[in-house]
Amino acid sequence: MKILTVMDKDSERIKGLKIRRMNREEAEFAIDMAAAEGWNPGIHDGELFYEADPEGFFIAELEGEPAGCASAVAYNNNFGFLGLFVVKPEFRRKNIGMKLTEKCLEHLGNRNIGLDGVVENEKKYQQVMKFKSSYSNLRFEGRGGGEIPDGLVEISGVPFEKLIEYDRRMFPAPRPGFLRKWISQPDSYAFASFEAGGLKGYGVIRKCRTGYKIGPLFADDQIAAEKIFRALRASVPEETFFFDVPEPNKEAMEIAEKYQMSVMFRTIRMYSREEPDIELDKVYGVTSFELG
Repeated sequence: MKILTVMDKDSERIKGLKIRRMNREEAEFAIDMAAAEGWNPGIHDGELFYEADPEGFFIAELEGEPAGCASAVAYNNNFGFLGLFVVKPEFRRKNIGMKLTEKCLEHLGNRNIGLDGVVENEKKYQQVMKFKSSYSNLRFEGRGGGEIPDGLVEISGVPFEKLIEYDRRMFPAPRPGFLRKWISQPDSYAFASFEAGGLKGYGVIRKCRTGYKIGPLFADDQIAAEKIFRALRASVPEETFFFDVPEPNKEAMEIAEKYQMSVMFRTIRMYSREEPDIELDKVYGVTSFELG
């Protein structure tokens, strides 16, 4: 993949454009932008996302005014994820989005890169960025309630090294720093199926601008996944909650349908190279569309 920089000749024609790294406080600008687009971020996402890779968050300024943002989280030397691509409506059609893209790709270098793109931009990602489509993710909406089933533990009771090892089977790179904070964030609930010293699955539900959102939900089989799902659902009674499901996981789709959840929208999971070798059949719920 050819990596362009923001200082190429096209950028020079956007007078007054500056793209730079965000500081921690400016990460909230990106979360506010995502909320304005209807993406319903978590109320603590600014801090949690930024700490995943403080070098990977970018802001575009035009004549000193914030115009757009994007993130490019480098998990390790082999894998990164693009997200939080937003340009304010009044600054669109000025090529700012492409310049943000170039800066993100420059940061991620030769890594395999993932993203969750909106359906209407799929062809652009294919043709301009040369990304390959892998599968769809569906966002479901439902209502909390029910009882927490027996046989689960709070995730704090799981040895963290076992959680890291388990998570790596379903995610393309190790992410211990992110995971430690994600499972213990305020305004969240997290449960695991942990039997005889073996981890069979875990899930997290966090408070968002509207309702709550499950993510991730990883499990060895549908029985364990549904038990964790029920525990997360019961933790937020009468609240609206959302569940992002990889469409190829038919068992996850069955859980969403069983609990009468409604499809809100679809994203396309895409990669710059090959699809990572993960156990997708055990991914019942995506961690987030912004960080993978």
